[in-house]
Amino acid sequence: MTFKRLALGTVLALLLAAPASAGATTLIGSGSTAAQPYFQALFAGYHKVNPSVQFLYTGDGGNAGVKDVQAGRSQFAGQSRPPLPSDEGTTYVKLFLDGLCVDVHPGNTLTNLSVTQVRNIFTGAVTNWSQIPGSGLSTTIDPVGRNSTAGTFTFFTAAILEGQTQASNVNPLASDGLVANAVQQDPNAIGYAGLAYQKGPLRKLSLNGVACAPQNIKTLQYPLSRFLWLVLPTASPNPEVQKFADWVRTSAAAGAIITAGGGVPAFNPTPKKATKKAKKKAKRRAKKH
Repeated sequence: MTFKRLALGTVLALLLAAPASAGATTLIGSGSTAAQPYFQALFAGYHKVNPSVQFLYTGDGGNAGVKDVQAGRSQFAGQSRPPLPSDEGTTYVKLFLDGLCVDVHPGNTLTNLSVTQVRNIFTGAVTNWSQIPGSGLSTTIDPVGRNSTAGTFTFFTAAILEGQTQASNVNPLASDGLVANAVQQDPNAIGYAGLAYQKGPLRKLSLNGVACAPQNIKTLQYPLSRFLWLVLPTASPNPEVQKFADWVRTSAAAGAIITAGGGVPAFNPTPKKATKKAKKKAKRRAKKH
């Protein structure tokens, strides 16, 4: 992570020193890997309507990204947890909703865990699948989580572990993508990752009987529903970053991009075309009945 921070600082210094070409602007960001797939798609969508604006984003973890903003290495950060007192000098902007899903290998027959069961697994109180009814396994549990640079780590620690320390048998990884890959490859694994990573051979579990699904995240019924945030320096936010944040929150096009990536728009209007199609379908169903 130190190498990433040094590289980020070097890139920012070079970009600030280089003359702007034809009014082009490159915005430098870092932080959440949970938000990164959404951001990459949103950057591309924003560039289409604002061709002079480009983005450079380093996924070094939400907590690391906030430190980058505080140190002036980044103009903005992605974050997957709410603000903390240690984030002084920064302003958090809610962008959209995401869910932190708990996943097991598809060979595991589990469909649901309680929050208490997840806590027991990740604090080391439960270490064998035979202690979890419904898994169909009797092997040692291989828990996979995030490291402390991640906002997701802080969010999971507060929401599930109730402030307890993640056990020493938990494999702490540097990104949600690495967690998802580890669970896919290990029949004994359990891990947690954002909605954008719920693809491929994973079994996504319900928590307390509530599925990690957009409809339950929209209503905040799913226990690990959360906002993804954009973090700016309070004293001197870049106006172009602020414009991007407004577009992400208020544009129907941005809402469609968020939905396509698996996320849940919280503020965006419904696209007119989609609304018209929905109305036509409703009329056809009404005629049939």
